[in-house]
Amino acid sequence: MNLNRNLYVLALGVFGITTTEFGVIGVLPEIASSFHISIEKAGWLLSAFALIVALFGPFMVILFSSFKKKNLLIVSLLIFVIANIVSAYINQFYLLLIVRMIPAFFHPVYWSIALSIAEKTSKPEDKSKAISIIFSGLTLATVLGVPLATLMSDVFSWQASFLLTAFINIVALIGVQVFLPVIEKVNEPRVAFNIRIFRHKILWFNLFLAFFTIASMYSTYGYMADFLKKVTRMDGKQISLMLFMFGTIGILGNKIAGKYMSRFPFWTTFIFLMTLSFIHVLIYFYGSSLFPMIWITGFWGLIHSGGFLISNINVTSSVSDSSEFINSIFTSCGNFAVTAGALFGGFWIAHYGIENVVWSSIIGIIAALIILLLRSRLEIK
Repeated sequence: MNLNRNLYVLALGVFGITTTEFGVIGVLPEIASSFHISIEKAGWLLSAFALIVALFGPFMVILFSSFKKKNLLIVSLLIFVIANIVSAYINQFYLLLIVRMIPAFFHPVYWSIALSIAEKTSKPEDKSKAISIIFSGLTLATVLGVPLATLMSDVFSWQASFLLTAFINIVALIGVQVFLPVIEKVNEPRVAFNIRIFRHKILWFNLFLAFFTIASMYSTYGYMADFLKKVTRMDGKQISLMLFMFGTIGILGNKIAGKYMSRFPFWTTFIFLMTLSFIHVLIYFYGSSLFPMIWITGFWGLIHSGGFLISNINVTSSVSDSSEFINSIFTSCGNFAVTAGALFGGFWIAHYGIENVVWSSIIGIIAALIILLLRSRLEIK
């Protein structure tokens, strides 16, 4: 069995479902204009999706734990394909919101299976690298999915961006069907709600750390297209190029995070948070200047891309068993954070303007740094 090939095939599926979740980021201004609603209300297309994942993630993983994993992966991707196609032909905002929420139920199922396969089939010293391959699908969604969806919306319409996302999921579905072998284990136990893992104090510290880290990332990133449009005054094609650059450079950031998290987890997390806060300060002071913002966006992508990977390794390293369940807990935590970040960012925009949205992220980063330092003191004791 070619392990790396299997992981990259799984990452292709992550690319598809993550493009569905986050591809809407670059399209929010057009959707808001089309439905004559505010950008904060349009932001619910991102936050509601994440909220469903957060609320139902562990339960969906437990519910389907007895099913064959490859079949679950294929069905999940098929639901994403159908939902994206239907979304392209809806002319009522709340109906679009509901249809967007349906595939969200199967998002954690795919993620948990993919991450648990990466963990179970790799050596302990290669765990971070294996997980980083899965997360490369998330990075690829940032590199290609989000900017391509934005470009399709600018050149054609926001509906075209949903059809593009459907196509990406079709490609991912075919890849999983054709190239991923059956990798079931005989007598593999069902995933169960393991209440005992919540007795670990370190787990709670890492969950809160992940929550504030990811929330701070998406408070600003969730409205990146609107910021670049209104503050930096870029047009649709320029925004697409910025999103493409953001994600392309993020590939390197994801690799760097995966390399150093296995060796220096505390310092990697600490440097990530400090650097991310510094970048948001730069965005505040130079966001209205075109050329400085181009450079800042590149560095922003380099740092931002490692956030999910760093958070996942912090959480999953808290306990030594129940990999699928703990990954479902992380997926829920991460999507709660995306929801909270998008809502808090929207709240900040409504009260203080899009040009000040970065401060909503900085508040979250400060909270994450405090938790990281408290966790460090607990580990020393």
